Amino acid sequence: MRNPTQKFSAQLLFASNVRRLRLEKNLTQEVLAEGAGLHTNYISSVERGQRNISIGNIERIACALGVTMAELLTEPEKPRKTHTK
Repeated sequence: MRNPTQKFSAQLLFASNVRRLRLEKNLTQEVLAEGAGLHTNYISSVERGQRNISIGNIERIACALGVTMAELLTEPEKPRKTHTK
């Protein structure tokens, strides 16, 4: 049985993706929260993986980031190594 303080991998993946995408777009938590119509403290707890977030709020955050909901729940592609001669 899972310890109540353990986080699900999907929850942590979502948290990581939100933070990564927010930083890639040079947004503060405050700007993201405002765009999503959510409180800054809520965004902060999402990014720490402390929220079991609803589908509605996933959609709001995705819209505010300009990405699909699927992008927030998908492992990011790892950069391919290029061979130089």
